[in-house]
Amino acid sequence: MREPQVVRAEGLPERVTVYEVGARDGLQNESALVPVEAKAEFVRRLVAAGLPAVEVTSFVSPRWVPQLADAEELLAELGPLDGVRAPVLVPNERGLDRALAAGVREIAVFGSATETFAQRNLNRGLEDQFAMFEPVVVRAKAEGLVVRAYVSMCFGDPWEGDVAIPQVVGVATRLLGMGADELSLGDTIGVATPGHTTALLQALGDAGVGPERISVHFHDTYGQALSNTLAALQSGVTSVDSSAGGLGGCPYAKSATGNLATEDLVWMLHGLGISTGVDLSSLVATSAWMAGVLGRPSPSAVVRALAADLPDLEG
Repeated sequence: MREPQVVRAEGLPERVTVYEVGARDGLQNESALVPVEAKAEFVRRLVAAGLPAVEVTSFVSPRWVPQLADAEELLAELGPLDGVRAPVLVPNERGLDRALAAGVREIAVFGSATETFAQRNLNRGLEDQFAMFEPVVVRAKAEGLVVRAYVSMCFGDPWEGDVAIPQVVGVATRLLGMGADELSLGDTIGVATPGHTTALLQALGDAGVGPERISVHFHDTYGQALSNTLAALQSGVTSVDSSAGGLGGCPYAKSATGNLATEDLVWMLHGLGISTGVDLSSLVATSAWMAGVLGRPSPSAVVRALAADLPDLEG
């Protein structure tokens, strides 16, 4: 299978952590329920392809996201995933209780940079969300868990429009101040541009949040996800969220289309001479297989370009 020609560029990291969200963020937007056996196989294939971090599921209420109602069953089906980060999303203390009972060692909380999305996604106001997250983060850290904090709507909101950079910085620093280990900046509706990305990262740096604590999470609604990622790498970021096959969106923001495809990201990174530990051929085969499970072509450009060269998509 074809690989990108490697031409190293100056000022970029030597290695990038690809944080895979397809099994959670990708599948949660699917209306047809995916069998737990298929979800488990998806995760196993992603791990086998060399992804170092695979966000497995969410302990959100089944009433809100029916697709993820099988979280406990999925984790039991998978068993331990040795040597791989396997975080789960938890919305509140009840979700944390479930995660701890399942033996999870890494969690993520999901905050908002805007009032309207906080109300729609969390049933809390922008200020009230912190009261919900703080006991989750404090308890999780006391239990020895690693905690990631997502901030959604960092670059634009479908109801409020532009989002001021200081507002994003304020939310981000408060979540880190609670004890979160890592921050994921979400371009939930895909409106970010490279200059905006650079400016936000600079503002966070000025507030004492260095790139080593940041991951970026771009959606490709306007075709800007890769260019924004490159701008983030140039600013020192070394962790990037992506979704195998470009799966995903957001059930609470209908203008949010698919995530940055992991294959498209890996193609760019490998072409830049940046190490990821990911086997591109195995990853493409995994996404082609999942596209078959879902009954539609993958939106990833790299999957479409390379899948025909794979000898056996069913293996």
